[in-house]
Amino acid sequence: MTQTHKSPAEIEVEINDLKQQLEALSQGTLQRVECNPETIEQGLAKLVLGLIELLRRLLERQAIRRMQGGSLNDEQIEAMGQALMKLEVKIHELAASFGLKPEDLNLELGPLGK
Repeated sequence: MTQTHKSPAEIEVEINDLKQQLEALSQGTLQRVECNPETIEQGLAKLVLGLIELLRRLLERQAIRRMQGGSLNDEQIEAMGQALMKLEVKIHELAASFGLKPEDLNLELGPLGK
């Protein structure tokens, strides 16, 4: 087994990360899927739609970077914008059908944030 040496700064970052995770656990702020018979559908819908919303946001950021980088023509920009807007509307429609609000779809990613 090899031993890696970490700098004091790296160790401090890891300790702070662990502290944040422990605090989140102690405060019950980590999201969990409710698995009782009455709420299983809503819990799973929240998880799945949250993941889709995360992917949509990543695609949106990628599209902005490509647009700013000049790798898209006007037609492609328009098509991508329309597709992303339609996806956002559909996600919100599906969320509403499960009694979820758009802010319910924010995933808590621990040290990565929301």
